[in-house]
Amino acid sequence: MLAVLEEKTMFRLSVAFAVAALVTTPAIAAPCKDAKGKFVKCPAAPAVTKLSNGRCQIASGPKKGQFTKCP
Repeated sequence: MLAVLEEKTMFRLSVAFAVAALVTTPAIAAPCKDAKGKFVKCPAAPAVTKLSNGRCQIASGPKKGQFTKCP
């Protein structure tokens, strides 16, 4: 009896995770859409310069000098 109950619970839990994954996927997959869902031009990636110590920082713009991931 307990095994059947656990099996139903696991099935419901897996269905809930699958539904959550399907619902959140479009938001992640389309970052270059406006609030109405229309495609817009994606913003250009900021220029990054690599320093002599191996770290990278943003070269220009409002975030100039901030450290970032190296491409």
